Amino acid sequence: MTATQAAGKLDALPGSQFPLGATPLAGGTNFAVASDIADAVTLCLFDGAGRETQVPLTDYDAGVWHGFVPGVGPGQAYGYRVTGPYDPARGLRCNPAKLLTDPYARAISGEVTFGPEVLGNAVGNSDQPSALDSAGHVPRSLVVDPAFQWADEVPVRRRYSDTIFYELHVKGFTMRHPGVPAELRGTYAGLAHESVIGYLAELGVTAVELLPVHQSVPESFLPARGLTNYWGYNTLGYFAPHNGYSAAAAAGQPGGQVAEFQAMVQALHAAGIEVILDVVFNHTCEAGPDGPTLCFRGLDNPAYYRLDPGDPSKYIDTTGCGNSLNAGDPRTLQLIMDSLRYWITDMHVDGYRFDLAPTLARQEGGFDQVSAFFDMVSQDPVVSQAKLVAEPWDVGQMDSYDIGRFPALWREWNGKYRDSMRDFWRSHPIGIGEFATRFCGSSDLYGGAERRRPTASVNLITVHDGFTLRDLVSYEDKHNEANGEDNRDGTSDNRSWNCGVEGPTTDPAIVALRERQSRAMLTTLLLSFGVPLMVAGDEAGRTQQGNNNAYCQDNDITWVDWSSQDKELLDFTRRLIAFRREHPVFRRRRFLSGIEATELGWFTQAGTPMSGDDWANSGALSLGIYLDGSDDPDRAEDGTPLVDDDFLVLINAWWEPLEFVIPPTRDGQSWQPALDSYDLTSEGPDGKAAPQQAGDRVMAGPRSVRALRGLRRASS
Repeated sequence: MTATQAAGKLDALPGSQFPLGATPLAGGTNFAVASDIADAVTLCLFDGAGRETQVPLTDYDAGVWHGFVPGVGPGQAYGYRVTGPYDPARGLRCNPAKLLTDPYARAISGEVTFGPEVLGNAVGNSDQPSALDSAGHVPRSLVVDPAFQWADEVPVRRRYSDTIFYELHVKGFTMRHPGVPAELRGTYAGLAHESVIGYLAELGVTAVELLPVHQSVPESFLPARGLTNYWGYNTLGYFAPHNGYSAAAAAGQPGGQVAEFQAMVQALHAAGIEVILDVVFNHTCEAGPDGPTLCFRGLDNPAYYRLDPGDPSKYIDTTGCGNSLNAGDPRTLQLIMDSLRYWITDMHVDGYRFDLAPTLARQEGGFDQVSAFFDMVSQDPVVSQAKLVAEPWDVGQMDSYDIGRFPALWREWNGKYRDSMRDFWRSHPIGIGEFATRFCGSSDLYGGAERRRPTASVNLITVHDGFTLRDLVSYEDKHNEANGEDNRDGTSDNRSWNCGVEGPTTDPAIVALRERQSRAMLTTLLLSFGVPLMVAGDEAGRTQQGNNNAYCQDNDITWVDWSSQDKELLDFTRRLIAFRREHPVFRRRRFLSGIEATELGWFTQAGTPMSGDDWANSGALSLGIYLDGSDDPDRAEDGTPLVDDDFLVLINAWWEPLEFVIPPTRDGQSWQPALDSYDLTSEGPDGKAAPQQAGDRVMAGPRSVRALRGLRRASS
């Protein structure tokens, strides 16, 4: 049997139910696919001309259909047809007219061409199966040998306290990079290029968090508008690197995206940069009941999706995308865990950010801290060792906002940090206590009975979803007209401030104000306790022209424009990241109470300790924070105390400059300028500025963060 055989049928030899997927072996390939409801499963092999050879899989064990096909090896295109009950009223949607991708495919070629052919039901009659063959309109799974010649790697494995996440899109980050050869732009190979990795290393970030790289499919309505799902939150293949980001696949190398991705990871690791994947196990690309039948729905609809108990023809949707994966089903749990394990063991990634993560814990409907998914992750010897970050909210449930509720193993995107810091720097009266709580790691969320660390908080001000940092200070309203939905999509709650003019302006005063606002927020982010998350391009003033929902814009709106960088902001961000890296006092791995500990002190503008009345002043916008760098310091991995200098951080969110009185801290302590988000020319500790003492007065510019350094490490 060869892949070039004319259309017909062949018999498979007895194979193995383990592992699932297509596994090349000596002399052929073992195919195994799971379906508890199928009456029959047919493997479909395709040659280069698209001719189909059908191979019935007659061996069935414990829900798995399998067979060994001699002569088939890497590069072979295939899919499945499933014969079984079609009864939507009972949640059953098998239809052999639909060619299905393998849920375990290591690579996928081609794209979906939307039309009635990809629908499981007959047009106009959801109770009848469609007789239209979908084979000419859907992608092919590919047999792949994932073996890769890895160099002798030393795992990066940075502590969370030493981590700076940098969220980027593989295509958008490299598509316009002048140092990347044209044929590599927008690809994994482009991200691995020395000019790109050099930029990341010089910036100082420690982990790239890649927007989804699993094979994805756009929503059916987008191609008709000339758009696509650029972000990739619409997964088809949980084991397959997206073929649209592969230079090898574009050059005609079927399955070449696998080795290209592995080479990218290896190059990033060689530079000391971890690779985190944004994964979407909350829903798939098949949308609601009227969506396309591409994979999971046609294989075993009740196993893969949460069905409405009152009407199994419908889905429970806690994602806003039409369906929710059934994380309470053993088959789906196996798929999720096998995928997570595969990307760590075979592709060498370092961790995951889970999109709409509460959906995975809704085994019985409500968010459950002891759900089967959490249990399996915590017990898995591979996955439990990876970085695990949750987006702790989903859609439309009474308990959809689950920030602070994830198990201790997890870190969480801190939405309260984002909202509070945005409000604070636009001078909204959130209360100075709220700012202080978020700045010091959100102990109200993570420092309770479960005794999590400040690093449970992944601090963010911007992410892919919403305004960029430049747009956050340039627009008060969203401008999503290019999305084709009359500006109805995207949130209207941006907590942004345009500084006086909506959108671009040449007014020098407004331009300067926007620059100060950007620097103040970046400084707050990088000095806060917790794990900072930056968004690619924010460090250099990237704009999306006010689009706060650019999920469908695969163009100049979302691609990083390397030709119009804000060089001053970029240089400041590099120095800011280096400052955080140099000073462990800003990377504390435990909470400081400020009451029972001497390492932390809070002071008014007048240099006096904050009183109850001071904390209760909801309109306060200024604060002095004292950090003792040598009192009970954290320890390095070799046990060395991470002794640091002392720091005094002055926060001024007023629109006027403020004079701060230096408070009394340590006897004889003197202070020198260390960092100033307002005055970029201020002298540092090695400069010529005269040291200052307690009682002296220092100026903090309007809407700024200023740090003073008290040298003491040399004598500690």
